[in-house]
Amino acid sequence: MSELDMLIRRLMAQRASIERAGDLVAALDGPAILLGLGDGAALDHLCEVVRKRAVIVFDKGPITDGQARQAAERIEGDPRETLPRSWERLKRSAALALINFPITDEARIAAEVAPLVAPMLRPGAVVVSEIAVELPGWETLPPPDGVREGRHHLYRAS
Repeated sequence: MSELDMLIRRLMAQRASIERAGDLVAALDGPAILLGLGDGAALDHLCEVVRKRAVIVFDKGPITDGQARQAAERIEGDPRETLPRSWERLKRSAALALINFPITDEARIAAEVAPLVAPMLRPGAVVVSEIAVELPGWETLPPPDGVREGRHHLYRAS
């Protein structure tokens, strides 16, 4: 399989996972959290899927207006430092979290930030990650239709 085909499959899985997560949390209140801005494509799609929800972006930065204009809030800095500073304000309020650190780039960071986002998730919230980041109390959900097992991961927080 070519590199282009692998990229297309990864992006299609990410799109399907974001859309499935949006469906699963439709009845919940609360913002969506994006960890890792990347090129902004995942943010753009997340905002499209969760139109009525505020989206809060955590990224090491710098975050330009063009990259994250749709975000309700942009928090720059190492997420391992900025997430704990937001615990009290966002305590158990977020309905969805997208951990957007590609497996090819920063798998270790994704594993480190998962427990740091957990205190912000309301019961029933859904977490999307390309990297497996299982935590105690997170229920593994099946992948969306058409996405092979292990390509992207969905979890429901308790």
